[in-house]
Amino acid sequence: MKARATVADALLRDQPLARNCLLLTGLVGMVAAAWAGFSHPRAWWLLVLFVPLLIVALVDLFQTQHSLRRNYPVSARFRWFFEWLRPFLRSYIVESDLDGRPFNHDERALVYARAKGDVSTHPFGTELDVYSEEYEWLAHSIAPSRNAEKYTRVAVGTDQCSKPYQAARLNISAMSFGALGANAIEALNLGAKIGGFYHDTGEGGLSPYHLKHGGDVVWEIGSGYFGCRDKQGNFDPAHFRDRAVNEAVVMTEIKLSQGAKPGHGGLLPGSKVTEEIARIRDIPQGEDCLSPPYHTAFSTPRQLLEFAAQMRELSGGKPVGIKLCVGYPHELFAVVKAMCETGILVDFIVIDGAEGGTGAAPTELSDRVGMPLREGLIMARNALVGTNLKGKVKLAASGKVNSGAAIAMNAALGADWCNAARPFMFSLGCVQSMRCHTDTCPTGVATQSAARQRGLVVPEKAERVARFQKATLDALHDIVVACGLESPDGFTPDGLRQRVNAAEMRSIDEVYPFVEPGELIDGARDARLAAWWRAADPESFTRRA
Repeated sequence: MKARATVADALLRDQPLARNCLLLTGLVGMVAAAWAGFSHPRAWWLLVLFVPLLIVALVDLFQTQHSLRRNYPVSARFRWFFEWLRPFLRSYIVESDLDGRPFNHDERALVYARAKGDVSTHPFGTELDVYSEEYEWLAHSIAPSRNAEKYTRVAVGTDQCSKPYQAARLNISAMSFGALGANAIEALNLGAKIGGFYHDTGEGGLSPYHLKHGGDVVWEIGSGYFGCRDKQGNFDPAHFRDRAVNEAVVMTEIKLSQGAKPGHGGLLPGSKVTEEIARIRDIPQGEDCLSPPYHTAFSTPRQLLEFAAQMRELSGGKPVGIKLCVGYPHELFAVVKAMCETGILVDFIVIDGAEGGTGAAPTELSDRVGMPLREGLIMARNALVGTNLKGKVKLAASGKVNSGAAIAMNAALGADWCNAARPFMFSLGCVQSMRCHTDTCPTGVATQSAARQRGLVVPEKAERVARFQKATLDALHDIVVACGLESPDGFTPDGLRQRVNAAEMRSIDEVYPFVEPGELIDGARDARLAAWWRAADPESFTRRA
């Protein structure tokens, strides 16, 4: 029989055990020394320091949930401390000006400067690698425009709409009350009022804070039908009509999907569902508010258009549109084909990109599901142009739009206007702390905490919102002039260039297919577009055999 190992042998073989014993011995010794010298006037602070450490060490040593704390009492806790500190250290110390995600330092700094009215010019040339495959640019003209109008607008509304709306080229994208606090919603709406652009409610319902200052509002209706639902959660026409006729509501928007969480529906944690939010959304207080991934008011492209027509009538003839992140191209084509066959048109389509943001979403959906904005926008442009509907049905883009250049590039792909969410959050003071889903937003933007919201002063932040939007449109105007155009409507795909490799560049219409008017109906030259059009069924979202 083997002799039992001595304690010394065990300590030599087991380094964590040895460290633990030495740590506890040291802490006990320090506590004993402090106690022995307690009579000394300055010795009491040793007890205050070492007794808590000894208690923490004992707790860590005997708990069973965390192996690191069990093997390395006290010291292992520094790991969690630095995990918490990591986003802040990375943002302020480690990252370069161009490294940050989702928005890098330079992108955020541009918004901050314009929101505050500071100088937003950049010295010493671009920091971008103009020979990298990520570089893209707009072609300018040697004959800049002399007559370009500065603040053009977009007329939204088909001949089926009796109350068309004049939309600005940049508006506030969908952000719900609940995801954002009351002060943030008020500041955004007041900023929209000052600047003359619209404010999308998000799918969280039409709150008093969206209406308080009289800014133009686009009421987004998602699959939860918040603010216009019955007790079973289905669409309530009478409830919708009573609120949609409000003068502040200029358009309504049916949300089919969102770029950051396509096919998932909105999510508001129960901790953020206050009594007020529950009342506005017609949901139980304190419970997770999850929109279903599907609509109950329709299930086919034709039914979607009939639902849109019903909403237009109930709202008194105001424009009605749809918002989606493109998934299967034949589904988008099915909606457009249904418009051609039924004659029922939506007034606008908003394309959201997979790069879009949200307060809370499953990582897998944010990272790996949904089409990016560029491809989705081109797909929608081809669907409308190829059926001769472009111009009647307006097209908007939403997804990381933070500059005049982004608006211009989206215009070249077919967008009539753009919406932005996170850049307007930056204009409110957001510092990209990535805590939107925890209700602990340090700047009071994405939280329901009254104490945190106190830091967000509505009148001052509203001015910043308006300044950012105006300065961005000023930058867009500069680009329009430089490109020799009269308005953003003049941007075309051949004026947007992309580097394919270090030695070659192409215009965007040489990279992606762009159809001519009526081409889908007559027969698309591109085999993929033709196949998607054949697969589109106006009576079903499934692929036609």
